[in-house]
Amino acid sequence: MTHPGDSAASILPTNERRLAPGPRRMAPARGAAACLASAIQTTVLAMLAIASGVSARADELTPSEAGDAAVATEDRHPELRRLSPTEEVWIDRERGEVVIGGRVALDDGLLEFFACPAGTKEHESVVAVDSSARLVHAALLAVGLEPGKPVSFDPEYRPATGPKIRVTMRWTDADGAVQEADARGWIRNTRTGKALETDWVFAGSAFWTDPADGREYYQADGGDLLCVSNFPTATLDLPIESSQSNEALLFEVFKERVPKRETPVEMILSAAE
Repeated sequence: MTHPGDSAASILPTNERRLAPGPRRMAPARGAAACLASAIQTTVLAMLAIASGVSARADELTPSEAGDAAVATEDRHPELRRLSPTEEVWIDRERGEVVIGGRVALDDGLLEFFACPAGTKEHESVVAVDSSARLVHAALLAVGLEPGKPVSFDPEYRPATGPKIRVTMRWTDADGAVQEADARGWIRNTRTGKALETDWVFAGSAFWTDPADGREYYQADGGDLLCVSNFPTATLDLPIESSQSNEALLFEVFKERVPKRETPVEMILSAAE
């Protein structure tokens, strides 16, 4: 929710990737009013991003924030609406698609995530995207998708809910041909040896307020963008029980199908039929 004195730049999505302290499995308790405030704030982020087409500019940030500000990058999709000059997120409202730029971060190994913001949890994610999680959330809102609820574990397991999301990967192979694949095909079930068959859902993560300064942080910015292990901080999660304990991880990279590390990719999100 906006507050008096807030500028558009101060509440637009930024490259900030901070995760609130505390247990990973338990989301902070929030009252109905606080939850409503978070929902309103997220909607405002989307509206401002679409209206301005920019995120916070370096000359409008505090000195500490300006030091972390990313440099504007070339717009590869001028036919689409880009939500930030520094983060690679585009929307196609006619097709209901969100396009996110990134690269392959892991082509072999066990997984807790499919995609994370670059510089966060790349050691356990197939893809690192050049975007904050909150801007992806705003983009999904902008194409007409509303979040459900994150997973909960107390008093019992309740899966994440929300609209089902199709995730498509696009990249250029060694021969220069553009390829596309269902992202689920890049993930293998460690017990069955088969590719993931379940669609992700737009759970929506949560906001956390720092009691020291009153600032709000979108929790998935810490890395929990597109999860294959259940996290109450996930923007997109699997609606099936999937442990995050190291000895019980359910998924791994389907290494025979994933391009080599550092391959540039685009991740396309849309409503699953």
